[in-house]
Amino acid sequence: MASRGKQREIAQRLGVHAEAGEWCSIDKIPQPPADVLEDAGTSRLRPGRLRPLGMVGAVLAVPFMPLLMLLTLLSNVEDAVKRSLATKDEKERFRVQDEDDKRRDAIIAEQGLDRVFDGDWHGNAGQFLLRWYSHSTHHQRLVLATQDGIVLAAPPQRVTVGREKHMEIVARLPATEATLVDPFSGEFDTRAVLIRFRDGSWLRVETEEPRSDLHTYLLRQPLPDS
Repeated sequence: MASRGKQREIAQRLGVHAEAGEWCSIDKIPQPPADVLEDAGTSRLRPGRLRPLGMVGAVLAVPFMPLLMLLTLLSNVEDAVKRSLATKDEKERFRVQDEDDKRRDAIIAEQGLDRVFDGDWHGNAGQFLLRWYSHSTHHQRLVLATQDGIVLAAPPQRVTVGREKHMEIVARLPATEATLVDPFSGEFDTRAVLIRFRDGSWLRVETEEPRSDLHTYLLRQPLPDS
């Protein structure tokens, strides 16, 4: 995640006055129906391949995977031990946390937020998703909130390092067409942000860290009309 100063520097270089911004990614794009692909023409549905340097990094990381899995297991065991030895007040906090997690999961299931978009390929979000990697083959986007709408920037091609150096604007969405929304309205720590289009369709992006600068910005905005 870039610092706020770095974000402002990037925005200025792009000629954008940004209120907030974060690097974001999306889930795997599902395979569209044949008729949708035919109407869309040539649509790239996957990011570009890793360059040799990135592939070397991925290979070098493989031996550390068992260690990461072990650390995750130990963390889960530690959490279980803490719960078993918790005081009355701590158990109450755990209970509240568990209830919050259940409510969050219920909202995710109810609104389908475990999907990358609302599912309507003919909606504005679905059509925009079809062009996502045509704009840039990089796997991330710098999502900038501006007074006039949303600006997405990225390197034209996927890069392993130096994403800011190679970045350019790849898409603009005026405020009359789309807005950014925290699907949980700040109630839960989350990396999810929705790009919600005027026809009600939406696309989910994920920030690099929960409760990002973008989420903080959205909390200061009026609630969108339902």
